[in-house]
Amino acid sequence: MAFNFAAVSYIFALIGDAVLIFFAIFHVIAFDELKTDYKNPIDQCNSLNPLVLPEYLLHIAFNILFLLSGQWLSLCLNVPLIAYHINRYRKRPVMSGPGLYDPTNIMNTDVLTQCQREGWVKLAFYLLSFFYYLYGMIHALIST
Repeated sequence: MAFNFAAVSYIFALIGDAVLIFFAIFHVIAFDELKTDYKNPIDQCNSLNPLVLPEYLLHIAFNILFLLSGQWLSLCLNVPLIAYHINRYRKRPVMSGPGLYDPTNIMNTDVLTQCQREGWVKLAFYLLSFFYYLYGMIHALIST
């Protein structure tokens, strides 16, 4: 069994996707805490905002590996989410630091519902991607 670059990129994607699943679960729990008033919005946004850029950069990093290894289907499956991340970050509220969530706006019912829905959709996407990357890794290892 030999490791080729495609297998290495799928292994990195599996590890990165596990981290992204953790981030998505953390976001869903955090927005649920906001909805039920367990935490105040300032503390919650201070804990969520530092995770936004690492999530985006990790997702882009293993997609660059897919690009370099020629895994076009995996890359094409991830391009819409990358485009959404770029658009969402570009249209973020004006803030002093990096992040997406503004404490003054997050308690708006529409914004909170949209953020919670976004967390659930990302969690579903990352879970499905995890199993696809597992299949891709096994396929890349067997085919060499």
